[in-house]
Amino acid sequence: MGESRDLLTPEQRSRNMSRIRGKNTKPELLVRRLLHAKGYRYRLHGMAAGGKLPGSPDLVFAGRRKVIFVNGCFWHFHDCPAGLHAPAANAEFWDAKRRRTRERDAAQRELLAAARWEVLTVWECDLKDASALEEQLLTFLGE
Repeated sequence: MGESRDLLTPEQRSRNMSRIRGKNTKPELLVRRLLHAKGYRYRLHGMAAGGKLPGSPDLVFAGRRKVIFVNGCFWHFHDCPAGLHAPAANAEFWDAKRRRTRERDAAQRELLAAARWEVLTVWECDLKDASALEEQLLTFLGE
């Protein structure tokens, strides 16, 4: 009985998926607010003086040559419980999609490193501990 209640029709699932944002997500906005309050200024979504950076980092600190990605654990296949959760419905599709995302992320970070950009990835699960998150961000960016 509970099983049928938990299943979505393809139309419902499609509607849910279409509402997921790629930019200006709640985790990204939280990181931006925290850094702005600390006096850091940044460019958004991969924009730097020379154009768009590989992977379109969420925050770009051009003067420091540092970028931050704010990633959802599920979508980017993090090694936390949310990231390791494998959907049962259409499992092969999701496994392939998430593996491609992981491979693409790694390739983009290599391109950034080759161009002498330092990269920090903030995972959605990191947002649960605000003081640890703040320390991680300030250590990465420096004073």
